[in-house]
Amino acid sequence: MKITCVGGGPASLYFSILMKRQDPSHDITVHERNPAGSTYGWGVTYWSGLLDKLRESDPESALVVSENSVRWSDGVAHVRGRTTVHHGDEGFGIGRRRFLDVLADRARSLGVRIEYEHEIGAEDPLPEADLVVAGDGVNSVLRGRYADHFGSETLLGRNRYIWLGTTKVFDSFTFAFVESEHGWIWCYGYGFGDGHSTCVVECSPETWTGLGLDRAGEADGLALLEKLFADVLDGHELIGRAQTDGAAQWLNFRTLTNRTWHRDNLVLIGDAAHTTHYSIGAGTTLALEDAIALAGALGAHGDLPGALAAYERERKSALLHIQSAARHSAQWYENLPRYIRLPPPQMFALLGQRHSPLLPYVPPQLYYRIDRAAGQLEALRRLKRWLGPRLARTVQARTGR
Repeated sequence: MKITCVGGGPASLYFSILMKRQDPSHDITVHERNPAGSTYGWGVTYWSGLLDKLRESDPESALVVSENSVRWSDGVAHVRGRTTVHHGDEGFGIGRRRFLDVLADRARSLGVRIEYEHEIGAEDPLPEADLVVAGDGVNSVLRGRYADHFGSETLLGRNRYIWLGTTKVFDSFTFAFVESEHGWIWCYGYGFGDGHSTCVVECSPETWTGLGLDRAGEADGLALLEKLFADVLDGHELIGRAQTDGAAQWLNFRTLTNRTWHRDNLVLIGDAAHTTHYSIGAGTTLALEDAIALAGALGAHGDLPGALAAYERERKSALLHIQSAARHSAQWYENLPRYIRLPPPQMFALLGQRHSPLLPYVPPQLYYRIDRAAGQLEALRRLKRWLGPRLARTVQARTGR
């Protein structure tokens, strides 16, 4: 096959690797509009389950990814001067730039052509290929050409967030909640190597405007955030985008869904097909799992339409639970005042339960007690799993949300 991937992110690069492993005679080109090494995003997270899939799909690149990742197994929350530690599953962080370099090097070694600074714009004809893979992100130009066909819908989250770096190296996945005179503001921090960590800051729109972050330039905004999070940063600086490729921006998260993921020989992958809220740390994992599923479907089906339909069915089904978890996670933070006054250990326990569809409809302290009891009684665990989705659907039907 002649395959063209538009967008040089993890999904496109990993898909090209898998297709070359499947059949070296495939003619594959990846087009990336930015220069090599110019990516923005600090570090990305993933979990041990993904690493197992990478080892199964391409052991060579999995080894290099693992060697360039940092690991943690604890979550730490700082609330009102108290620190709470939760021992959980092993997590990993890797610099986004390093991750893309690893995948690009592996792809080139297999014969994939990667053309940087090569943009396919909205008015340009589609590349001549048997298969065109749109891996050009949430703002996908290729998807935008046929938005009505794909049935694209975007839902904006309420809270504001900004993606920053810091020289503070977090050895655990770290949460810090700070109460300002204008409301709560919080950050998520995790290390990814080279003496740096990612630090995502989030707050309600009222807190954002009350603190003047909507009007502050980048330098003043970072100085204010460094002051607010001085305890957790230990005197280290926050780094905005100005030191990489432009000013860091405060955003509202966009949850993107599409009714269908393919049109003729054009197929969506990664953030071009779907997004899930950053608070569940699944974006990179889902992109790579898309690549694995698409390559698998193409290998299993003799016809392109059948392969693309099978890929779409598999991934849409796999995403249902994850998209629900992401929606509830985002809503947990949007309703932070409901939980933040609990004793810190209880609050952190419910932070870990934020994906639950039952949690928004049960008083927090009661939920905490039920959850503790359910950890000891299998019957309560089964009731909780059964009741949560049903209650959520009933309330959503009544409210129209």
